[in-house]
Amino acid sequence: MTTLPTLLFQRVPALVVAAGERASLRFLEFFAAQIRNPHTRRAYARAVGDFLAWCEAAGVPSLMAVQPLHVATWVEGLTRTHAAPTAKQRLAAVRHLFDWLVTGQVVPLNPAASVRGPRHVVRVGTTPVLDAAEARALLDAIDATTPGGLRDRALIGLMVYGFARVGAALAMRVEDVYVQNRRLWVRLREKGGKPHALPCHHTLEDFLVAYLDGAGLRGDPKGPLFRTLGRGTGQLSARPLPQASAHAMVRRRVAAAGIETPLGCHSFRATGITAYLKNGGTLETAAVLANHASTRTTQLYDRGEAVSLDEVERIRI
Repeated sequence: MTTLPTLLFQRVPALVVAAGERASLRFLEFFAAQIRNPHTRRAYARAVGDFLAWCEAAGVPSLMAVQPLHVATWVEGLTRTHAAPTAKQRLAAVRHLFDWLVTGQVVPLNPAASVRGPRHVVRVGTTPVLDAAEARALLDAIDATTPGGLRDRALIGLMVYGFARVGAALAMRVEDVYVQNRRLWVRLREKGGKPHALPCHHTLEDFLVAYLDGAGLRGDPKGPLFRTLGRGTGQLSARPLPQASAHAMVRRRVAAAGIETPLGCHSFRATGITAYLKNGGTLETAAVLANHASTRTTQLYDRGEAVSLDEVERIRI
């Protein structure tokens, strides 16, 4: 079996092994049973692996010997080489692991519980976004006469007009695009498997209908909505499109449209939310459409206070 923790760790870290078989089992259960999101699991595995390797190099003999000073020193080192959010995330991974080990009676206390991460305050999001004209130009530049072009336009359109996270979009089945009250709707499964349904913007509806009809997908309702292209054929396969391939596609489409802004998949979601707020949309509704748990997250996409080029040009020297 090569899933879950066995994919994350080729071997259990030495400090965990030194704590005994029970500690090793509890350690693996943390990743298998406590963390359902595969992206979070990978990130936490990297963070925990890095910390335990650091402790081993520092001469810490076992898990029970890990002290708050060790955690604090490791975090201090992270802040010199990584951004504050990265250091905070890695500290959170270590803290959660030791919480799990404490409740499993592997260690008596959580050495990370009293360690504070670096201060990080975000008022405006840093994800690059496109203005409306650039986003439209990119979508118009996609050749929609091929299955690949229809797919790419529909996927990017879903992220722009439906505020979809790329992971949720790629997890969709054909049946997740459906008609309700004479309008096309999409059903997404967001973080934690939470279902999220919303009606389509008329442009997104056009993109999805053209994709479903042009690619002949309607006869396979249980199949993946976004699929890979067969090697050398240019036709859609039955395999779902991996996230890495979606990111590569976005880079190709951005370059082909002559856009120099470094964009990722999340930039399209951010572009849609930003455009909605600029055109008078409310934070509360935007939070619902984006499936945010709090309007504080949605507010990061409000670039209303950003300094405009006109203001900068007032500096006449």
